[in-house]
Amino acid sequence: MSGSLDMTDSPRTQETESVARGRETVACLEHVTKIFEKTPAVDDLNLEIYEGEFFSLLGPSGCGKTTSLRILGGFEEPTSGRILLGGRDVTYQAPYHRDVNTVFQSYALFPHLDVFENVAFGLRRQRLNKAEIARRVGSLLEIVDLPSYEKRRASQLSGGQQQRVALARALVNEPKLLLLDEPMSALDAKLRRQMQIELKRIQTQVGITFLYVTHDQEEAMTMSDRLAVMRNGKIEGIGSPRDVYDSPSTEFVATFLGASNLLTGEITNTEGPFATITLTDASTLSVPRERVPAMSGSKTVKVGVRPEKISIGASSASPPPGHNQLRGQVRVSTFTGVGNQYLVDTASGVEVTVYAQNIGQELAPRSGENVTLTWPVEHTFAVRPMRGVDELLSEGE
Repeated sequence: MSGSLDMTDSPRTQETESVARGRETVACLEHVTKIFEKTPAVDDLNLEIYEGEFFSLLGPSGCGKTTSLRILGGFEEPTSGRILLGGRDVTYQAPYHRDVNTVFQSYALFPHLDVFENVAFGLRRQRLNKAEIARRVGSLLEIVDLPSYEKRRASQLSGGQQQRVALARALVNEPKLLLLDEPMSALDAKLRRQMQIELKRIQTQVGITFLYVTHDQEEAMTMSDRLAVMRNGKIEGIGSPRDVYDSPSTEFVATFLGASNLLTGEITNTEGPFATITLTDASTLSVPRERVPAMSGSKTVKVGVRPEKISIGASSASPPPGHNQLRGQVRVSTFTGVGNQYLVDTASGVEVTVYAQNIGQELAPRSGENVTLTWPVEHTFAVRPMRGVDELLSEGE
């Protein structure tokens, strides 16, 4: 099943059997490793992608996401492992023998052809009749909202329009799987946001499985049915955007996918539905048991809460039932228009960030004021502390 870490020290993932129930597996990577100059770019990767879903590989540069896409597309051969498409082993098959198309960062449109001929290129190679080519190209140009652009050249199109033509060209052959390698990286921020909605609309309309590679968290969260967060060639968290965001599986996932407040503590009680985490100042926080990682040896964890989950109030306020509480002093109070952002120094020595929506009901705390921070226990999670480079290197000796 999806995931890539040794299960003796694996993070929690959000994968469940219900995700796959009744759905065909379109693509599967089994124990795939790719080594470049003795360095693994992809490290024992296991991943399943299901029919009709928009799946994203998300992570920083060098995490292995593009290499994984290239292996699926047939542009790289794995050092070890298997690639299955529709249940068929295609590990060593050339790209043109796979039922897969790819949209690259550069779009790679043919400059000497107009829009119609760019989209029709693959169909002409199949030697379809003119009527069928016209029908399929016209249908795709309608879907990508370029119905009257057939005779324009690529040089006459904007970046967003070129991307849509590249997408239509890749979809017109009706592949089982479409691979997209950061296709919006060259677009400006406003157009990128517009294209996120458009791309999801197109994928939903055509019903083809998309595998999207990006380092942009907003892109992955906006468009994906499921996503996987990668680091050092491995998957550290996988599931729906909401589940991976609300219940991150590792410290890296918590910090890479949005902002998190992480406080160091020790697991001091695991009886009942909630675990107790004792912080360095002896204050305690409760965490749902299912959001606490299985530990062996050290009981040290990072206990976390997202900034927008926290309420900020007067220092004399008492927490409602079922809430965690921290006391501190506001160091910075910033008005952002849609809300206020606070940096609060807590007794445990950790600075906590709070995002509060601007709903105009009460005065915002000012810098220097003592405050109480509260949030529902169910919004609390715990993760193992991230291992440093030195520790990772020592494990390989």
